[in-house]
This record gives sequence, C-alpha cells and structure tokens, in this order.
Amino acid sequence: MNREAQAAVLLLTGVALLHAGLSDLYLRYVKAGLQPLLLAAGAVLVAAALATVWYELRGPRRRTGQGPGDKPGDKQEDTHDAHDAGHAHPHPHPHHEPKVAWLLVLPVLALVLVAPPALGSYSAARTGTSVPRPFGFPALPAGDPLRMATVDYAGRAVYDRGRSLSGRQVTLTGFVSIGRDGTPYLTRMVLNCCAADARPVKIGLTGQVPPVLRPDAWLEVTGTYTPRRAEDPVNDGPVPFLDVSRARPVREPAEPYEG
Repeated sequence: MNREAQAAVLLLTGVALLHAGLSDLYLRYVKAGLQPLLLAAGAVLVAAALATVWYELRGPRRRTGQGPGDKPGDKQEDTHDAHDAGHAHPHPHPHHEPKVAWLLVLPVLALVLVAPPALGSYSAARTGTSVPRPFGFPALPAGDPLRMATVDYAGRAVYDRGRSLSGRQVTLTGFVSIGRDGTPYLTRMVLNCCAADARPVKIGLTGQVPPVLRPDAWLEVTGTYTPRRAEDPVNDGPVPFLDVSRARPVREPAEPYEG
C-alpha cells in the first residue's frame, strides 16, 4: 500500500468518524460526552491524509531539485550525474506491499454504509446484571409519575431498599429481555466508556405486564416500587422489580445506552 493509498484510508477513516460524530450514530459506540474527542480524532485523521497527499505531490519536485522558476536545462549537469550514478548503482527493485492491507478499508466502509444496532437482549441474556452503587440518594424531584433512568431506579431499589421510592409512581424506558425462567425484564445497557464495556441493568416486571412481549422491543412502563427481588442466573446479581400499572411500546431512543 503506497502513500496515496494510505492517505485514502486515513481520509475514509476520518470522514467516517466525523460522520458518526455529527449524527446520532456515535451513540451506539460511545457515551455522549465523548463526542468532542471523536470529532477531534476525525479532524486530525483528515488533516493527516491531506498532509500526506501534499507531501507526495511535492516529492517529485524535491527529487529532481527543480523549483518553480527553474528551466529544464538548469539541471542538465545534475541529470547526467544522476544517469552515470544509475549505471554504477542499479536501481533497487520496488517493494510491493501485500494487497491484504486493503482489507483495512472494510471496517470503515461498514461504519458508513451499515450501521450496526445497539446492544440488545442477546447481549443482556449472556451478561449478568450490574447495578452500580450510587454515591447517595438525593431527594427525588416533584412529579407524578416521575421519569427516571433505569440505573437510578435499580440503585435505589437495591441499595436503599426502595425507601426513597416509597409512594412514588415512576416511568422507565428500556428494551425487553426474557430470563431463563421466562421472567420479563426491562433492560438498559450502561456504559463506562464505550459499547465494549457495556453491562445490562435488568428490572423485573410484575403487575399489568403485556401478555406478549418480544425481545428487543422497547417499552415505556409506569409503576411503583415493590420489594420483590430475584437473582440473575448468569452472575447471581440482584434484580429489583417494578409493579407495572401501565405499559406502552415506544421507538428506540436516539441514545440507547445509559451511563
């Protein structure tokens, strides 16, 4: 792969990063707070590609030593010297890079042309629930029902035993995953940094649960805290429950992860 090809790969990668960072696509890979770094990385790659092309275009002029104002005859003596040196020292054979290097372009094209879905029930079923311990339990804002993050509800239900949730109706949004025993979970993947470290937070559903639930379908559920709790069979992690009073299907949000 020559310099021009390397510049093309750099340019494609940079454009792909800028495309993802300027749309909602990047939210399927990293946290929202990393958008500025993603855009900066894309801009650096594009600049590096353009600099490589500029360097290569100037290369022949430097090798011949001919400047913009020079005439072809000005360097005749140098040309003869180079010719004589060429007879004394034969030119080495050019080095051909393996064509397999072009496979580096495939992930870039996949990022632009085929946007993969966010992690869903398949990953959640094979990964144990993870309920991060909150630093504290500040008073909840007014409102009924109160819209909460899934991880916030799970943290209060597990580590505060629902005391701060008592008497409150809450609304949660997540996708459906089904436990090995058939228990329906409202699930949300939580990120520390990117999708590679995503862990599911699962909340069991009881009460007025829709009779037919399809894995990966997104639901908005409203209900109240219940002390019922189970253990995730994957890692024995705690799974709190929500007593559902109302549920309705919704579209997948632009930001599918929490964190």
